[in-house]
Amino acid sequence: MAGLLIDAAQLQQAITAPGWLVFDVRHELSDHEAGRRAYEQGHVPGAIFLDHERQLSAHKTGHNGRHPLPALADFAVLMRLQGLTSKTQVVVYDASNGMFAAHLWWMLRWLGHENVAVLDGGWQAWVAAGGKIETRVNAGAVTEAQALQGMGYGPAPAMPTVDAAGILSNLDSGVLTVVDARAANRFRGEVEPMDPVAGHIPGAINRPSSLNIGPDGRFKPAAVLRAEFEALLGATPPSSVVHQCGSGITASHNLFSMEVAGLKGSRLYPGSWSEWCSDSARPVARTSDN
Repeated sequence: MAGLLIDAAQLQQAITAPGWLVFDVRHELSDHEAGRRAYEQGHVPGAIFLDHERQLSAHKTGHNGRHPLPALADFAVLMRLQGLTSKTQVVVYDASNGMFAAHLWWMLRWLGHENVAVLDGGWQAWVAAGGKIETRVNAGAVTEAQALQGMGYGPAPAMPTVDAAGILSNLDSGVLTVVDARAANRFRGEVEPMDPVAGHIPGAINRPSSLNIGPDGRFKPAAVLRAEFEALLGATPPSSVVHQCGSGITASHNLFSMEVAGLKGSRLYPGSWSEWCSDSARPVARTSDN
């Protein structure tokens, strides 16, 4: 089985092995059809496309964030329809430095599936390595009736989360360290291209997810990531860390990077800033306010 990361050469060797399932989650927040177009133009052989807006998010109410998590049972059925079993080795890739891949990695771990890896360097690394490319649209062969039988996963989420109420109560207790994965200028409240309010959750600290990637487009070595996160967090244990961003996507990238670094057990605030700022009663901080 693969670890948290798999490189293109390793995937090339394993791509035809039984029990492997590859998901293409290329996506653009500014163009929700771009990922599907890219998939149709070419993808890793056998890869199945999953849409972050239509399949990997629940119905948006305007108060639950831009990428609300689906119900765990619904997500389990979706994955079973793609052919996932408890023994499947999953590989996920995107073309965005791993941020959408890391989100599906987290969702699968949330479901309770352990054997899931992110393709290091994503689609670009696959092409650069001379990986074969196909244009056939792939889909799972499992019927809905079979999917509804489930995969034996428990009803309780296997990865810890924190909701808006928990973040609000933490403003007084300070038990949790909230790490915001957005770009520094968004964190400071200087710009806000995605959400109606600029700023950040009071008390949060900033670690842009882009810092997890080296100049080669791949994740930094585990030792480097560990040193950087320990410098940021000090003596704070991973179990007291909550990751957030705009809607839970790049927050998953920071959480995944901590796992790569051996700092396991941090939590996700799935609704993130887009949920937090939808309620005007929740406080907002900006750099000029600090």
